[in-house]
Amino acid sequence: MTHAAYVFDAYGTLFDVHAAVRRHASEIGPQGPALSQLWRAKQLEYSWVRSLMGAYRDFWQLTEEALDFALASMPDVDRSVRATLLDAYFKLDCYTEVPGVLKALKARGAKVAILSNGSPAMLESAVRNAALDEIIDDIFSVDALRVFKTAPEVYDLVTTSYRAYPEAISFQSSNRWDIAGAAKFGFRPVWINRNQMPDEYPDLAPSLILPSLSGL
Repeated sequence: MTHAAYVFDAYGTLFDVHAAVRRHASEIGPQGPALSQLWRAKQLEYSWVRSLMGAYRDFWQLTEEALDFALASMPDVDRSVRATLLDAYFKLDCYTEVPGVLKALKARGAKVAILSNGSPAMLESAVRNAALDEIIDDIFSVDALRVFKTAPEVYDLVTTSYRAYPEAISFQSSNRWDIAGAAKFGFRPVWINRNQMPDEYPDLAPSLILPSLSGL
């Protein structure tokens, strides 16, 4: 089934959020995987808490603050890696299947877009670094609204721009909470369950579950 648009979450879906730490694993040492997991968890936690408080800071600021917390929690990791890790996060690798899948969807005549918590500068850098700038039609950032997913007005950025009903939009995310928000809004949500995580939010189910984007 072809949809009017295929819209993708960015971090964890198109771009590997753990690539920055993995790229510098030798400098970080054995705590690298735990550092990366904590960095990601705090990045998301800060976005949800600030949305609930109405105290917005853009996603890059939250990414920096989350890394500072993770480094402070792991004193054995040399803090001199901070600048290196932030630079690497600004230029994250995409997953290997991403370019081919996006090109194939675009060849079907569908719009291909990103809808992300990321700041515009972060997203443009990641897209350019992964050489996806000739494929992606539009980048929608929550920065335009100053509130993070899963606020329904974030998903409405797409339907308003494309003048489409929610059910005409196929929305892909690796984050189950994001899929729940998209389902509540009325998108056709596809959960890219890269890490074989157990399901959550049974009342807000995905339309489809895939291990990668390759099944689209």
